[in-house]
Amino acid sequence: MDQFQISVYTSLGCCFFLSCLYVASLYVWSSEENRDHPSTIKKRFFSVFIVMLLSPLFIYLFSSPDLLKNYTIWYVMGLRTDGFLSALIYPLLLTVVLFLGPLSVQLTNGIWKIYSEPMFWLNYCQNLLWLRNHVVAPLSEEFTFRACMLPLLLQSFTPVTSIFITPLFFGVAHLHHMIERLRTGMDKRTAIIISFFQFFYTSIFGIYSAYLFVRTGHFVAPFIAHAFCNHMGFPDIPDLLAQPEPKRCSFLVLYILGLAGFICLLPTMTDPTWYQNNQFWYNHTNPKLNVSI
Repeated sequence: MDQFQISVYTSLGCCFFLSCLYVASLYVWSSEENRDHPSTIKKRFFSVFIVMLLSPLFIYLFSSPDLLKNYTIWYVMGLRTDGFLSALIYPLLLTVVLFLGPLSVQLTNGIWKIYSEPMFWLNYCQNLLWLRNHVVAPLSEEFTFRACMLPLLLQSFTPVTSIFITPLFFGVAHLHHMIERLRTGMDKRTAIIISFFQFFYTSIFGIYSAYLFVRTGHFVAPFIAHAFCNHMGFPDIPDLLAQPEPKRCSFLVLYILGLAGFICLLPTMTDPTWYQNNQFWYNHTNPKLNVSI
């Protein structure tokens, strides 16, 4: 990796600018409608796709010249075919294990019966809110914050450091929701508390997402995990506590088992060799170093 080195200021500056560009693109339109209004959603779809078109330019313009002589820009962004199927399946299964508790609650609530209806998915695929939350947001955010930022950071920092830096940009980028909450009339104290809680859990997810990208070397791995997490949402703890006994105790055990299983399986199911990870940050001369990322 030492041969592909750029200045810390260059990589951090590019990431900061990309974060600002992504958030600014959401507010470039002058509109009185809220973020869930169809016209606002459509305008923001257009904005983030423009950002997605511009983001790879930062890798092209500011990467080490030697890097792009050895790898294509699309390869370092994780847009590659080797190991694609593994990157599509294993990270999703790993994320499903993490949500073992919430999925069990859904199973008993009968939500899975709704999921088995083809019309449910057909209707949702035509719903702008669903498309935003499950397709466009994960696609554009992972493309900008992982596929375009991490290849830059990994030319200045170790994989571990890069994994912990990227979520800060990702988490801060979500603080803009506080502006929209205040616009809807929410009191300032509540808006701040909710927004900083959102910053906390989006940053935690950002670490996991960056970890997936670095370990698998694939864009599709964090994208599919992000889409699934958006589908599940934050675990509904009040609903869990409201369950009657002995269901509540059983679900609590499944929550704990899911988390424990996720932690235990994480290093194995993200083993770079499973994904034919030949990215520049993967040290082939000392694979053990990389497995401990």
